[in-house]
Amino acid sequence: MRFSLKRKFWFLVLVASLLVTSSSAQQTTPPPSATPSQQSQPTQSNTSAAPQSQPSDQSQNQNGDIKRQEETGTSNDRLFFTLPNFLTVETRNVPPLTVGQKFKVVARGSFDPIEIPWYAFLAGVSQAENSEPGYGQGAEGYGKRYGAAFADGTIENFFTGAILPSVLHQDPRFYQLGKGSFWHRTGYAIGRIFVTRTDSGNRQFNFSEICGAGAAAAISTYSYHPSDDRTFSNTASVWGTQIAYDTLTLVVKEFWPDIRRKLKKK
Repeated sequence: MRFSLKRKFWFLVLVASLLVTSSSAQQTTPPPSATPSQQSQPTQSNTSAAPQSQPSDQSQNQNGDIKRQEETGTSNDRLFFTLPNFLTVETRNVPPLTVGQKFKVVARGSFDPIEIPWYAFLAGVSQAENSEPGYGQGAEGYGKRYGAAFADGTIENFFTGAILPSVLHQDPRFYQLGKGSFWHRTGYAIGRIFVTRTDSGNRQFNFSEICGAGAAAAISTYSYHPSDDRTFSNTASVWGTQIAYDTLTLVVKEFWPDIRRKLKKK
């Protein structure tokens, strides 16, 4: 198993556990109830408050985001306000993506400026751990690790988000459920690895994810990674870990809009 993929996997495990734990705690904590005196005595602030029909800034921003998604079919969202999350939508009232749009949005996320320091970090830790010794050390070894990490992520993104979805007419977007219990929403997010939508809105096995991740693992393993890593067992390990990483990513995507709204409100 390649180091950069392991690092991404365990980093996301930590983040996912923090996000879903926070979301679960917020869902199970009942709101404070008013005392009898508070219920029977109106306060000055209540009588002078703005009419309830007046939308808040947060509500206006949320409605604006949903409207953009309904118009363009994609979002401008970022996980943790940094990582591209353009294929996650919070409404099902979106138009189907054309082949050109699928490639455009994947390219937009894959070559986003934030990816430069992200892959630089992965390559640096990989260098410190001397992962895949065939790359060597020094500037040359670091450059190879950086290029490999960037290529691994980009190839997988294009196969699962653009190439196979275009060939198979599948929808690469993740539709946030946004309602229900914690476990129901978690199960829904995990299930999207295996079940996806077609361009026409029907349900179908997610060939784009499962086959796309396998193709990306095989291409990267047997092309630019060191010869010692070019084995079937390593390819299968990378394939399985990538699917596990993508599964955790979907769980984070399911709960992230809720956390984002609460953070903005605060």
